[in-house]
Amino acid sequence: MKLKFDSTLEYQHDAFNAVTDLFEGMAFSQDSHSVTLGTETMFGGEHAELGIGNIMPLAPTQFLANLQSVQARNNVPKSRALIEEGGPYDFPNFSIEMETGTGKTYVYLRTVFELNRLYGFRKFVVVVPSVAIREGVTTSLVLMRDHFRDLYDNVAFDSFVYNSRDLSRVRQFAVNNEIQIMVINIQAFAKDAEKAGNVIHQEQDRMSGRKPIDFVRATNPIVIIDEPQSVDTTAKSQKAIAGLNPLLCLRYSATHVHPYNLLYQLDPIRAYDLRLVKQIEVVDANPVRDFNRTMVRLDWIGYPGRAKTPQAKVTVFEDTSNGPREKPVTLKHGADLSLFTNRSDYEGYQVTNISAEPGSEYIEFGNGQILELSRETGGMADERMKNQIRQTVEEHFAKEKKFKALGIKVLSLFFLDQVGSYRQYDDEGNRCNGKVSQWFEEIYAEVAAKSIYQGVLTYSAEQVHDGYFSADRRKGKVVTLLDTSGSTAKDDETYELIMKDKERLLDPEEPLRFIFSHSALKEGWDNPNVFQICTLREMGTENERRQTLGRGLRLPVNKDGDRIFNEQINRLTVIANESFQDYAKGLQADIEKAIDPDGSFRFGRVPKLAFTPLLNPEGTAQLTEEQSEAIWKHLVSKGFLDRNGDFESAFKPNSEGFTLNLPLDFSAEGFEAAVVGRLNRFVPRDFVKDARMRESVKYNKRVELNPEFQILWEKISRKTRYSVEFQTDELIAKAILKMRDMPEIKAVRIEVTKRSVDITEAGVDGGLVTSNRTYVVANEQPLPDILAFLQRETELTRGTLVRILKDCGQLNYFGINPQAFMTECAKLINRALHELIVDGIKYEPIAGQAYEMRLFEEAEVEEYLDRLYAVKEKAGILPDGTEVPRTPYDWISFDSEVERTVAERLDGDPQVKFFCKLPRGFKVPTPIGNYNPDWAIVLEDDGKLYLVRETKSTLDSDKLRDSENRRIKCGKAHFKALGVDFKAATNIHEVLTGAA
Repeated sequence: MKLKFDSTLEYQHDAFNAVTDLFEGMAFSQDSHSVTLGTETMFGGEHAELGIGNIMPLAPTQFLANLQSVQARNNVPKSRALIEEGGPYDFPNFSIEMETGTGKTYVYLRTVFELNRLYGFRKFVVVVPSVAIREGVTTSLVLMRDHFRDLYDNVAFDSFVYNSRDLSRVRQFAVNNEIQIMVINIQAFAKDAEKAGNVIHQEQDRMSGRKPIDFVRATNPIVIIDEPQSVDTTAKSQKAIAGLNPLLCLRYSATHVHPYNLLYQLDPIRAYDLRLVKQIEVVDANPVRDFNRTMVRLDWIGYPGRAKTPQAKVTVFEDTSNGPREKPVTLKHGADLSLFTNRSDYEGYQVTNISAEPGSEYIEFGNGQILELSRETGGMADERMKNQIRQTVEEHFAKEKKFKALGIKVLSLFFLDQVGSYRQYDDEGNRCNGKVSQWFEEIYAEVAAKSIYQGVLTYSAEQVHDGYFSADRRKGKVVTLLDTSGSTAKDDETYELIMKDKERLLDPEEPLRFIFSHSALKEGWDNPNVFQICTLREMGTENERRQTLGRGLRLPVNKDGDRIFNEQINRLTVIANESFQDYAKGLQADIEKAIDPDGSFRFGRVPKLAFTPLLNPEGTAQLTEEQSEAIWKHLVSKGFLDRNGDFESAFKPNSEGFTLNLPLDFSAEGFEAAVVGRLNRFVPRDFVKDARMRESVKYNKRVELNPEFQILWEKISRKTRYSVEFQTDELIAKAILKMRDMPEIKAVRIEVTKRSVDITEAGVDGGLVTSNRTYVVANEQPLPDILAFLQRETELTRGTLVRILKDCGQLNYFGINPQAFMTECAKLINRALHELIVDGIKYEPIAGQAYEMRLFEEAEVEEYLDRLYAVKEKAGILPDGTEVPRTPYDWISFDSEVERTVAERLDGDPQVKFFCKLPRGFKVPTPIGNYNPDWAIVLEDDGKLYLVRETKSTLDSDKLRDSENRRIKCGKAHFKALGVDFKAATNIHEVLTGAA
């Protein structure tokens, strides 16, 4: 296949026009490039007799005026001077911000040809920070060569990578009269001249006694810095850039640290909003803690206060009277973990060594366990990683199946914690799989064998994956794994297929589809067809989420090289190793830091230039920077914004009589509404809006045409009557009854949620949840001494406890989740000790009596907006294609955050065919008053399930009122008599799984 490039994209034209318009008024002149010794340039550079260089006879005042005109047009702050006073450079620098995946490399290479076409500039140096980015640039030049020749009348140009072993290319760069593009690593010329091996600064006999860098300096090149935040970060690198004697510098990045003379800004918010990159969804696969295990996680090692010896902070499990919990513990040398946990399984965990050596921090215990920083033993890290791999492979197969007919190859990218997790070497020096590659091959084979994926991929597991790391160091049979950064010569071989052969990697006939990397692909590499990114390592460093995310944001291509613009296809799935909330929070922080490293930018904060996209009150032009700032200052003075641009509580645009009281200059009809509309784009989702606004919740009678609703209603609407028997038993009987009615003891599980990401001016937040899944983790731990545990917790004799356990009928739970079962037993037995009576209740249906559907019409209310959820997916599709409502109302009233979350998740789950909040008139009679359950649901999962659910923030009966406990118990008995699946639940995963 051959990649194709679109030369018509408006935002890319805006980006390179921002540069070319700096030279407005400067005529093209062929002769202006033939220079002689002593010719002065505008910014003080001097040409020697060594070559043909760039010159620019444009007055500084005109250059500054052009700069400010470009900035005004692109709604970025105006510069006061071309060169920053007191800055490191005496020549102009200009910054272009482009979000990762929007074609930054294409834009600056296209800018080279535009500058040549319009003004005759010919000498360009592209400075890059790493091998990865260098290879990406040179690959782009190869792939785009024919495209640029077609676009620019077959103009002659030459491009090359600086190589100290081939200095003839440097001489050609200087003397050649056609477009010259030299790509060079900052490391190649940032070293001091006297350093051995730094050829570029050394006089060379084969270059007439000149230094290679003299030839570059003589041309007054236009220097393009790719990823400047990683290039000129030190005084030495800044000196090296200045040493190239640039006419000017163009700086391209998505994450500028110092945006000198910002010309154009395509930030993450705008790129996401314009659909210039893939939309993002996050799979959150967080495991529930398995308290059956002996878990130790090393969180920190250091020297607190004035301590001379290191200490360690770990997280362990502790048994308490309210059940097990996580506990942070600070350890010194000799500390015994069993003394901090009230658990005998921590015996032997006595600290024998704490190493605080930077890069080699670890703690060692007397039982031989060695734990490195940020690692855990006995926890669920391996189960979490296995599940992440499984989610990635399943997502991959689903998309491969969907896109195969469209000729779109799917790639998945994994980021590892260390190379050793992927590959190992045996005692004979033979390469073998690490745990991650072993898990991958097993999971790939399982998923490929599923009937729905038969024939989707015909390659074996061994063929479809590879790791991209530097060469391991071999000495005899001993092999050392290298965890390198991707910035040195050692990494060159890493990029053969993945960097230089990008087109072959995109070919559906190339088996490779799953790419594993340590850190080499963090920056400088992306591929348009990466649809899954799986982060198997901790997101610890600054911008880590955004950098890894950037490897897959570019819009995909098909086998013919055509770009795909279908939003249903252009979705990047991130399989995260943290909760969605943590991922979104971290990504938001990364973006804020990237947009403004000084910290003045915050999502939900209104900038002074926020109103420049608006037309002025006359409707003749966009607002100027000065006009926008005037409006901003007015809003601050009226208390709608604070001095940082954050919203104040006075901003209540939905309240009656609200007005901004704009000054007379901005009082034209409709202009205030435009300003309010612009402000609303920045309002954070958690900003306190007017909670007194109300909305009518109206019944959609068409829901009665939904056959799923009809069947559900027939099942649940029958009325019942109950009978009650009271009896007082001995303690053993009381305890047995309670334990027979205990909540379901679930196996330890990993709950997986896939949720879309919204990125707006207001912040990074969650969109619809599109799937909810649960995976059970088998218990492989030895069973603990349950009688010893219950004796300690209840103070009863072993004989009494044996009788209770023998007759409770729930011992099967002990093998499923021992710690949870023991904790629940202790709780119920202790409750029985303090209770005097046990209620027993039975229900039976009343023949011929049932609730009517008109209860839903009677339930129409007017409710406050802050207690309503707006239904997004209103329609369901019948087999004949007819659309029918999936729920009776456009709004769902909720009483708690749990109910709001469940409403949102039910709304977004395609397996849910119908759901509703039951009307308040739907009542189950109980001895302590009528009971109104929460939800009725129809779920399609291996057949139809008809469910009634009560949602609570907790299922711990101690934390619920007695009346709530008894009503739920009565509800369970009522629906059991009707043959309907009923239970209480605390989250969507429990709502959608069957009752015990």
